Amino acid sequence: MQTKFEKIINGMYIDPLIFTQKFVKGCDVCICSGECCYYGVYIDKKEYEKIMSEKDKIIIYMDDSQTKSPEKWFEEPQADNDFPSGTAVGTEVHNEKCVFLDKQGFCTLQKMALAEGEFKWKYKPLYCILFPLVISEGVLTVDDEHLNDMHYCSKLVNQISTVFDCCKNELKFLLGEKGFEELDIYRKEYFEKIDIDGSKIEAA
Repeated sequence: MQTKFEKIINGMYIDPLIFTQKFVKGCDVCICSGECCYYGVYIDKKEYEKIMSEKDKIIIYMDDSQTKSPEKWFEEPQADNDFPSGTAVGTEVHNEKCVFLDKQGFCTLQKMALAEGEFKWKYKPLYCILFPLVISEGVLTVDDEHLNDMHYCSKLVNQISTVFDCCKNELKFLLGEKGFEELDIYRKEYFEKIDIDGSKIEAA
């Protein structure tokens, strides 16, 4: 695959946009009610199977704004090479939000994990965890199209941080500690290169 990106970590090209893209300081559903979850998400077939294997428990943590009929939770599978299995499954939207989002803006899958004393992302699909990061055509980048639809996170007045700084835990989850350390080194190298190139341009 031809790409304009040069750095590869864990088999993925890295888009330096993740270092420079402005973003909110942190995720707070009390402010936005989980707006990024309104539209549902595409998940890997294996993630779908994992969720469906836990459907009886998931229903217990749903509220009256959600459908408790598992057959209404997902769209039909479709081929997609951005997913490890080669197959993506979309979550359905119910009451104008993802079927797994409760009326307070909390993810039912994450609520269940916490209630069980498990790691909060045990049941949560990868792309739910990563937003606004996304892996597209083998490149770790920013889902700017989706981000621009957000009423809170897309406003410049709220973007006092960067995607990288806000999503360090998510990046560590994706890449592992060693991969994240490599990413951080690349980030510093990238900014040093920008400074050098900028100086050359100014001198010219």
